[in-house]
Amino acid sequence: MAYLGNAPARSFISFERQVFTIVNSQTAYALSHSVTNENDIRLVVNNVVQEPGSGKAYTATGTALTLSAALTNGTDEMYCVFLGRATATSAPGAGSIGTAQLASDSVTLAKMASGTDGNIISYDASGNPVAVATGNDGQVLTSAGAGAPPVFETPASAVNTPAFSATINSQTLSASTATLLQFDTMLLTEPSSTYNTSTYKFTPGVAGTYLVSATIAGTSGSSHAFAVWIKKNASTNYYIWEPTNFAGYTLSGSRAITLDDNDYIQLYANVGMSNKNIGSINTQWSAFRIIE
Repeated sequence: MAYLGNAPARSFISFERQVFTIVNSQTAYALSHSVTNENDIRLVVNNVVQEPGSGKAYTATGTALTLSAALTNGTDEMYCVFLGRATATSAPGAGSIGTAQLASDSVTLAKMASGTDGNIISYDASGNPVAVATGNDGQVLTSAGAGAPPVFETPASAVNTPAFSATINSQTLSASTATLLQFDTMLLTEPSSTYNTSTYKFTPGVAGTYLVSATIAGTSGSSHAFAVWIKKNASTNYYIWEPTNFAGYTLSGSRAITLDDNDYIQLYANVGMSNKNIGSINTQWSAFRIIE
């Protein structure tokens, strides 16, 4: 059979019920759901439906239920049926909401407690939320490792020091002889430089990787094989270039070397079958620490 309008319900609707624990001499009870007024519930005492309203059996507003007369525990029984759920609901008890009751992505910034401008949220060694104190202008956030929240710190100065640059005015290289190049004139005077113009040693004083560069300008002599290398601690050789025919032109090269703070380096050369003069402002070597 067809119907006009909405189809009739095919089953009964079950309303929620709240059973109360009677307290002697008490007329005020708390509802588990907020109501607009007493007409939103049906109150039953000792299986008898009570009449709602002021001056009647009971009144109700919000979650407060007020009886006109107190009942006796052990003798009387009372429950109510919620005839309709009000728009508002009663506030949950303290600590009664768990993660299962929260929908994913339901907590917004607007719902978070206010904090100090610039603070960020991290976790302490116990896994509890903790505020990382605001840093100062120019500081960076630095990890303190496992078990501690990060902190704002002033970064180390990003400079390529220690550094130096020196030149040779003039030096004669003997044929087929490993010769220490005597860079005796500073081109770069950097406050932290530890280059010695008497021993021609560069001792960095700071461990790190250094880029060492050299330029050799010949002033006289015929073209012969010519090699230049860096000697570390008077024992280990690092060639800038292997034997190369070299006349009156300029050769340049560089090499990255790892140095401890107390290591030192010098520059050596070996010319082929005849002596060769080198020098001038174009002959120089230098080194600086590579920022890591």
